[in-house]
Amino acid sequence: MTVRKRTAVVGLGHQATSDHLPGLGQCHLAELAGVCDVDASQVAAVADTHQVPGFTDVEHLLKQVRPDFVIVAVPHHAGREVVAACAEAGVHVMKEKPFATDPHEAAELAALCDKTEIELMVTVQRRFHPVYPAALALLERIGDPYLVEGRYTFHCPDPAAGWRGRAKLAGGGCLADMGYHLIDLLLWYLGLPDRVLATVSAAAVPGAAYDAEDTALVHLAYDSGLYGSLLVSRSAGPKTERLAITGPHGTLTVERGIARLLDPAGQVVESLVREPAWPCPPAALIDRFCRVLDGTAVNPSGPAEHLPHAAFLAAAYASAPTHRPADPKEFLA
Repeated sequence: MTVRKRTAVVGLGHQATSDHLPGLGQCHLAELAGVCDVDASQVAAVADTHQVPGFTDVEHLLKQVRPDFVIVAVPHHAGREVVAACAEAGVHVMKEKPFATDPHEAAELAALCDKTEIELMVTVQRRFHPVYPAALALLERIGDPYLVEGRYTFHCPDPAAGWRGRAKLAGGGCLADMGYHLIDLLLWYLGLPDRVLATVSAAAVPGAAYDAEDTALVHLAYDSGLYGSLLVSRSAGPKTERLAITGPHGTLTVERGIARLLDPAGQVVESLVREPAWPCPPAALIDRFCRVLDGTAVNPSGPAEHLPHAAFLAAAYASAPTHRPADPKEFLA
């Protein structure tokens, strides 16, 4: 009989209540053992609904519940403290993106995870969706890439709302938040660029007091000759998510649930489709992490894999006010 791993959820916002908590109810390998949030009323409501103990202090949760791992779904600026507390207690972590808010924090957390020998997995869902890994095989068929174009946009009614509208708390705006998924794909498929030049704006809500960009355009260049751009916006609809990589023998396009190989004229040569397009439920990620902890699966999204993400973001944000390119490799801590 399988003994389920005891899991606690820290941070009871939308991500936890709509994804992780329902996901735990569908898991085969994990069960909810406790919840934690700074909002006492939210803790009381969720704890009562799921019939588990609730806490407003993560260290108290770790001592009293003693979970096997914690799902961390807190605002970006609070992530470091929670991960550090878990590491010191020897408790493994499954963390919502981003891994860290800057390269220094990323290096510090990676070193701490290594020192305390805990597993940490960042929940970048595309790493676990079968179409995205399979697309790598198609990428080999286009030849040496020379152009990459990425776009991830949707319309958020109020991009200025809450902590996500404050760059200091969020570690940036749309580029560091939703854009993290597009950046993850870029780095996974093509590696860290040699130069980035970013333009950012927070102009979608005139008169609103927010400084975390709602729109970002990042130009990319590799010494190999590959170049291109990423457009990310949480204010401009319609919802679009697409990465296209072009080489002399064609183009690979990846969207939600589908990858296509196109010939140089743009005609579809081959496609990989999964239906429904996005059957990547939180339960699958949680069970995967349980298998990582059991040693029966590898962790494709650990701390080392996310150090380049922090460097990419730091270079983009450094370039924006200067209007000059920055080398992400110089920001690898």
